[in-house]
Amino acid sequence: MRITYDDQDDILCIEFSKEPIVKDISHGWNVNIGYTAKGIAEITVLDAKAAGYWPLEDVQGL
Repeated sequence: MRITYDDQDDILCIEFSKEPIVKDISHGWNVNIGYTAKGIAEITVLDAKAAGYWPLEDVQGL
């Protein structure tokens, strides 16, 4: 898994797989999920900081 955040454009991308994406589905105007033949490949969130999705909560410390 790889998480990247573009501060300039406020875009969060969570990548689960490097397999080719075969289908993209938008969930609302700012969340897009890319699917491979086997499942979810990546989740992209636009305006991530403005929507409260960035920075990610530290769940390992719980």
